[in-house]
Amino acid sequence: MADQKIITVENVSKTFPKVVAVNNLSFEVEAQTCFGCLGPNGAGKSTMMNIIYGKCTRDEKPASRMSIFGYDPKHQELQIKYLSGVVPQDNNLDDELNVIQNLMIYSKFYNIPDKLARERIAYLLDFLELGEKTNSRITELSGGMKRRLVIARALLNNPRLLILDEPTTGLDPQVRHLIWDKLRLLKKEGTTILLTTHYMEEAFQICDTVMIMHNGQRIIEGPPRDLLAKHIEKYVLELPDAATLHDKFHENMPDHARMERVQHGMRLFSNDYDYLKMLAGSMAGENYYLRQTNLEDVFLKTTGRGLNETQ
Repeated sequence: MADQKIITVENVSKTFPKVVAVNNLSFEVEAQTCFGCLGPNGAGKSTMMNIIYGKCTRDEKPASRMSIFGYDPKHQELQIKYLSGVVPQDNNLDDELNVIQNLMIYSKFYNIPDKLARERIAYLLDFLELGEKTNSRITELSGGMKRRLVIARALLNNPRLLILDEPTTGLDPQVRHLIWDKLRLLKKEGTTILLTTHYMEEAFQICDTVMIMHNGQRIIEGPPRDLLAKHIEKYVLELPDAATLHDKFHENMPDHARMERVQHGMRLFSNDYDYLKMLAGSMAGENYYLRQTNLEDVFLKTTGRGLNETQ
């Protein structure tokens, strides 16, 4: 089942009055994998998610096609929602109710019998380490607890597809790592995960495939380690306060190195660690940081370092 395509998107666009949010986008998601969608604000990530589970419809185009479990969200929205769980960006919980009441009401949407719903809720609250909060009011929960509760709600119907739109934004590292661990377990149990995130480390840790979007289009796609190997040098020397040295380095830059100017400093990229280490050793009195490159470096290289108008 590992090579079964759960999601197929072909030539999909979405146009709003003043912007093309998604522009002729195509990708596939295999069963029991985590597919991550990265991009700056306004790249079209959330719009694409909304199209997949039927919250908005794609543009009418002859070559456009979508299949989620064999269903087209434009015409079979309910069938897809029945098989999916969704974690939106906002914690849209009912503050007037306690934890179990929030989940019990949600279980009614899936016609889950009360006894089975209570068993499922008890399991999910323990799974997400909220077992002691069963009768707590929503206003008594921390931000991390609310986020885990929204994930528990999305798992009530035992979905085959879990859609998470920036699930750990604003959470402290401990909660973030807990959620990562739970998502890994869900994937092992057969759940397919579709994720948008601004945390590059999150994408690297839990995604089997990453697609980087910009201006509604796919820029690059592949396993995170492959993207690192194909699209960025292995090492970078960061010089945050060395703008005055730009011309000196630029004139003497060898073919195996690349320089990027950033605000008051610069970054020097190369596969030659010894070369960068030699440069670092000559930086008397300058702040520097020599490290391996990461997915964030790939992201910034492919999408640019400037801010979009929407950011």
